[in-house]
Amino acid sequence: MTGVGRQVDRAQARQAGDAADAHGSPAPARPGHVREVVTVVVLSVTAVLTAWSVFEASQWGGEMSIAFSKASSARIEASRHAAEADAARGYDLQTFAVWVQAVAQGDEPLAAFARERFSPQLAPAMDAWLATEPLQDPDAPRSPFALPVYEPPGAADAAEADARAEDWFARALLLDERSDRYTFLTVLFALVLFFASLSTRGRAERLRWTLLGVALVLVVVGTGLLLAFPKIV
Repeated sequence: MTGVGRQVDRAQARQAGDAADAHGSPAPARPGHVREVVTVVVLSVTAVLTAWSVFEASQWGGEMSIAFSKASSARIEASRHAAEADAARGYDLQTFAVWVQAVAQGDEPLAAFARERFSPQLAPAMDAWLATEPLQDPDAPRSPFALPVYEPPGAADAAEADARAEDWFARALLLDERSDRYTFLTVLFALVLFFASLSTRGRAERLRWTLLGVALVLVVVGTGLLLAFPKIV
């Protein structure tokens, strides 16, 4: 009778357990449930951060291309103005050479003829040079072209365009560096996705948590860098 009684007790216990389940008593959580939830959150957040990093990298890259294009345009403009200045300087050199030859030969009509054809840039430089008495003073400038007052047309524009080209080129390099930073973040977040995906495989729960921990550390580092980097939007 004792054995029969124990069987009856077990049957009643099972029935009581089934009744408790039927009334909605909570089932025990699976061991990896928390890890799976954390993994889903990490993957979701990382996907958004990766998309944002790609967007920022593309935007900075576009600004870099524009800056390089403007630098190139400024270089071309500087070359055009420099060619204009060289042509004007060449004309002034020729007329000055004719004047020097006429003075050396004592040909005053030719010297006056050449002097009348000095450009508006060479004429005041010539007066300033003659005022230094170059034939008597060995320390005087060797020619009017060595004086600051002489500036052929296009020289100032060439210098200004060249300075703008340097500024745009330096800005382009800065923008390229910022684009590279966000490209690095994209690679970093790809590693987060890699380790987070690995944490869903394997039999050892400890190994899964280790891989997920690495992913969490990387996503925190990447988020900090993302907040610190300059943004175009």
